[in-house]
Amino acid sequence: MAVEATGSRMELRKVTDYVWEIPRTGDMLVPGRIYADRETAEGLLRDSEVKKAGGFTPALRQVLNVACLPGIVKASLAMADIHPGYGFAIGGVGAFDMEKGVISVAGVGFDINCGVRVLKTPLHRNDIEPLKEQLANQLFRDVPAGVGSTGEIKLKEAEIDELLIRGSSFIIEKGYGFPGDLEYTEEGGRVANARPENVSRMAKERQFKQVGTLGSGNHYLEVQWVEEVYDIDAASAYGIKKDQILVAIHCGSRALGHQIGTDYLKTLEAASRKYGIPIRDRELVCAPINSAEGERYLSAVNCGINCAFSNRQAISHLARIAFARITNIKPEDIKLLYDVAHNTCKVEGHDVDGKMKKLLVHRKGATRAFGPGRPEIPHAYRSVGQPLLVGGTMGTASYILRGTEKGMKDCFGSAVHGAGRALSRMQAKRQWRGEEILRELKEKGIIIKSRSKSDVAEEAPLAYKDVDKVVNIMHNAGVNQKVARLRPLLCVKG
Repeated sequence: MAVEATGSRMELRKVTDYVWEIPRTGDMLVPGRIYADRETAEGLLRDSEVKKAGGFTPALRQVLNVACLPGIVKASLAMADIHPGYGFAIGGVGAFDMEKGVISVAGVGFDINCGVRVLKTPLHRNDIEPLKEQLANQLFRDVPAGVGSTGEIKLKEAEIDELLIRGSSFIIEKGYGFPGDLEYTEEGGRVANARPENVSRMAKERQFKQVGTLGSGNHYLEVQWVEEVYDIDAASAYGIKKDQILVAIHCGSRALGHQIGTDYLKTLEAASRKYGIPIRDRELVCAPINSAEGERYLSAVNCGINCAFSNRQAISHLARIAFARITNIKPEDIKLLYDVAHNTCKVEGHDVDGKMKKLLVHRKGATRAFGPGRPEIPHAYRSVGQPLLVGGTMGTASYILRGTEKGMKDCFGSAVHGAGRALSRMQAKRQWRGEEILRELKEKGIIIKSRSKSDVAEEAPLAYKDVDKVVNIMHNAGVNQKVARLRPLLCVKG
């Protein structure tokens, strides 16, 4: 398939029914590789005819542009939830050689470590249905949400620095959770080489009162039930079963992460000029990984990653307390299934042409998805692979997947992070009213609690791609495997 787009020919070649490739041409150092079925691929190709889509370069063009960045290894990748983002497509993955490669704000995003954490309760769907309204109200009272929301944890600058270095363990020591949570958090809830001196005072000040808050936009706390189990062995290892009640928490590093991205855009723009880095889009400003600018930015990103881990840890505690107030279970009865990070760049070891190499892997709206045997995975899950927590919409479904050996080989152990937007937030608000969405979901037995009806309209289920289709593409490609499908009962939003 090919079209003439913005003055140059864009071509997509079919590799398999679920993998498509942009052949290496011109300035491309590697091919582009997209996980999609034919219908999705054709839609992406049509979109590439438009120079700008929703203010962004079309997603396929972004995949091509990333393929031209110095030091990129194997391919510029896009998961099945691909849609246009800032510089990198959302769903984009790029791995870079540590000596020759670059680091880019666009490859991380502004909500650093916007991720998902899932808690597993001992409760059954039938236990919650009669208490659903009470529980929704309790969670809405106990978990701060919305634009500018502040939490009960108030930190001083020295404490912020400690939180940015230590991540989840800092919050747990303050009484928000249990030490055992760390084992089931990606990276143990803390990445190394986090240097708060490379984070601006403004970024820190914006976080003083925001630890333990959901924020707004597509962030949520959702109570779900396990509708279907596909992989009995993996579900058994993860400790989940049909009709079990789970709690999903989706949020990130709040204002601190956004400020880090804003601050370092200027730094990396200057670095691009200083080091003569060829870029095809000004949104892809970057610096050599081993440059002073690159090292500073990476250490700041690590601070943002640790901030987000601690934020979800604090919210977990608040959710556990809310459940204990409404049901007969104790906070310690609610265990952490796993916590996964999106919007990161991390140094990882991967097989490149038969040799293990350290690479800096950017995942923009994508998730780490390590396969069986990797030592980074909790021991209890190591035989089946890392859990992947894929958010859908508040009116459809979410999924638990697992990492595979094929995923390690083909896409650096990466996965989709959600359904992926089909319409921009502005388009969604023009098409739907929040009151209508709330009424329709209530008729389906789903309770939504939000401080903003406008935000509800932005997150209308039909503003997103079909999560079942997105997940099936990755499953059928063999890189992520389905474990369970989850349905929402209630959702707390900003």
